[in-house]
Amino acid sequence: MPENFHRKKHLTSFQMIILGFAGVILLGTLLLMLPVSSADGIVTPFDEALFTSTSAVCVTGLVVQDTGSYWSGFGQTVILILIQTGGLGVVTVAVAAFMLSGRKISLICYKNENLKEVYKELFDDATERYNVGKRKDRQIANYYEKIRQGKQEKLFHEVIFQIGNREDMAVGTSEGNLAVKVLDEYVKDFQKRNPTLRVFSCYLHQDEATPHLHIDFVPYVTNWKGKGMDTRVSLKQALKSLGFQGGNKHDTELNQWINHEKEVLAEIAKQHGIEWEQKGTHEEHLDVYNFKKKERKKEVQELEQKKENLTVENEGLTSQIAEARVDIKLLEEEKIQFQKDKEIAEKRAEKAETELKKLEDRREFLQPVMDNVSKEIKEYGMIKTFLPEATALERAVTYRDKKIKPLFIEMKNKIGAMAAQVKELTRERDSWKSKFQKKKQEHEKTKKELAEVQKDYQKLSGEKEILQGIADRYNRLLRMLGKDMVERLVQDDIRMQTELEAKKQKEQMPKKIGDRIQWARERSEEHNAKIKKNKAKYRGMEL
Repeated sequence: MPENFHRKKHLTSFQMIILGFAGVILLGTLLLMLPVSSADGIVTPFDEALFTSTSAVCVTGLVVQDTGSYWSGFGQTVILILIQTGGLGVVTVAVAAFMLSGRKISLICYKNENLKEVYKELFDDATERYNVGKRKDRQIANYYEKIRQGKQEKLFHEVIFQIGNREDMAVGTSEGNLAVKVLDEYVKDFQKRNPTLRVFSCYLHQDEATPHLHIDFVPYVTNWKGKGMDTRVSLKQALKSLGFQGGNKHDTELNQWINHEKEVLAEIAKQHGIEWEQKGTHEEHLDVYNFKKKERKKEVQELEQKKENLTVENEGLTSQIAEARVDIKLLEEEKIQFQKDKEIAEKRAEKAETELKKLEDRREFLQPVMDNVSKEIKEYGMIKTFLPEATALERAVTYRDKKIKPLFIEMKNKIGAMAAQVKELTRERDSWKSKFQKKKQEHEKTKKELAEVQKDYQKLSGEKEILQGIADRYNRLLRMLGKDMVERLVQDDIRMQTELEAKKQKEQMPKKIGDRIQWARERSEEHNAKIKKNKAKYRGMEL
C-alpha cells in the first residue's frame, strides 16, 4: 500500500490549545445542563450553562444565576473544577494529562518571554542615559516602538534547525526521537555560546513531519561608541562581538555564524552516531552533463541570492536616505529658528543695555535734585530766632495778623510742599531702583541665553556638515541609479508598510466569542504556511 494512505494528519500545538479550551468549556456546559446540577432538578438552558462554563474557565467571575442557591452540590463542584482548570491553565492541565498517560508532547517549550519586557530589560537603562540633556523632540520614548517602526533593524531574528528530513528522521520513529535528543542537547548551551543574542522564545516542534527547533532572539551590542544609544539592537555588531568579522557579500557575519552553529550541531549529532553528509560529497557518480546542469543551477541560485541581497541593501539605503533628508530638513528649520532666537537675544541684550544707560542717566539727574531738596528742608526746617520788628505805636493784634501769621502760614506751606516733593521723589527713586535691578537681572539672563544659543548653533553646524555628507551620498546614488528607480523603491517600501499595517489589524483577536474560533483557525493556517516558508528559506541549514 502506498505511503500516502498510511500518513496521518497531525494537529499543530496551537490547534490543540484552541480545541482544548473549546473542549473544556463544552464539557462543562453539558454537565451544567444536567438536572442533577441544579438545586431544583431542572434542565438548565444551553446559553446559561455555556455562559457559566465560559466564565468559570476564563476566571471572569460573571454569573447569570446565583451560584449558592441555583446550583446543587454537584453543579457547584463542576463550577469549582472549571475554575481550577482555568486558573491553572488549560495548557498546563493538558500537558499534565499527557505526561500521566505516558504520551509524548508534540511541543517542548524552553523559553517563552514577552518581547516588550525583554526590550525593557535590555534597553531601558540605555534609553534613560541617552535622553539626558536631549531636547524633547529628540528623546526616545519607547525603544521597542522605534525599532518596530524603523527600517534598519528587525525587532528580532528567528533561526530554524532540523536534522535530516521526513524520509530518514520522521516524527515518532526511533531516528526522529534521536533527532529530538540531539536538538535538545544543542539548545541547552545556545545562550551560553551566544551571550549577545538574547533568546526570548525557543520551541522544539514535533507536530510536523520532522522534529525542528525554532529559536527567536534579539541581537544587541553594549558599550557602543558610535552615534546613538550605548546599548542598541544590531545583528552585525552582535555577531562581530562573538568573533564573526565577515568578509564579502557572500561571507557575511550571519553566514559565518550559521555555519559555526551547524558545525556545533554536527559535532553533537556525531556523538550520537549521526554523520553530517555535506552537499557535493555524494554527487561524484553523476555524468558530466547532469553535473554541469546542477552546477549551473547553483550559479543561478547564487545570482538570485545576490539579487535579493542587493535589493535588501538598496531598500535599506533608500530608507536611510529618506531619513537623512528628513533630518536635514529638520536641522535647516532648527538652524533658521536658532538664528532668529539669536537675533532676538541680541536685540534684548542691546535693549537691556540701553535701559541700564537710561536708568544711570536718570539717577545722575535726580541726585542733584535730591541734594537740593535736602538742603532746602534743612533750611526751612530751622525756625528762625528772630521776628520782624514792630513799627512805632503798632498794635499787637495788627502785628500778629499782618506780620507774624502770614509768615508762619508761608513757612508751613513751603515745608508741606517740600515734604510732598521729597516723598514723591523718594517713591520715584525707589521705583527706578527696582526697575534698574530687574533690568540688570534680565540682562544677565539674556547674556546666558545668548551663550546657550551660540553653543547650540555650533553643535547644529557640526550635525549639518555630517548630514550634508549623507545628502551628497544620496545625490551620488540618485545619479547612479536614476530618479525612477529610487522613487520605485520608495513606493515599494510604502506598499510593504501598508501591508504590514493591514496584517496587524487582521491579527487582532475579535471581541465576540463566536468569532474567535474562526479567527484562531485562520491564524493557525497562516502560522503553518509561515513555518513551511521558513523551512524552505533555511533549507541550507539542514543536516
